[in-house]
Amino acid sequence: MRPFVIAGGRPIPSRNHFDHHTLVISRPGTPRSHLTAEHRRVVELCLPGALSVAEIGSHLDLPVSVLCFPLADLMDTGHIITRAPIPTAQLPDEDLLRAVLDGLRRRF
Repeated sequence: MRPFVIAGGRPIPSRNHFDHHTLVISRPGTPRSHLTAEHRRVVELCLPGALSVAEIGSHLDLPVSVLCFPLADLMDTGHIITRAPIPTAQLPDEDLLRAVLDGLRRRF
C-alpha cells in the first residue's frame, strides 16, 4: 500500500530521468511546511550535499521506481535539482606522459 500512496495513485511520474547514479541536490530556502513526510525527508537528506538516487532510496527504504515520484514532484516545485554523476577520471595515456617527460627533459 505504501508505494501506491507515495506515488499518489499515478501510473508514471511527471519526469522520468532518474537512474541510480543521478545526484540530487536540495535548494536551501525553499518552504517545506506543505510537503509530505517523504518529500520533506528527501529535501532534508540532501541539504548537507548531493546524494545519489540509490542512496536516498536506501535511507528511505524505497525502490528507485517508487522514489521517482517524490523526486519528480520536488523537481516540479523547485525544491531539488539533479545532475549527472561526475564521471570517473581516466588516467592519461602512458605514451603521452612519456612524450611530455621526454620533451621537458630536452628543454631543460
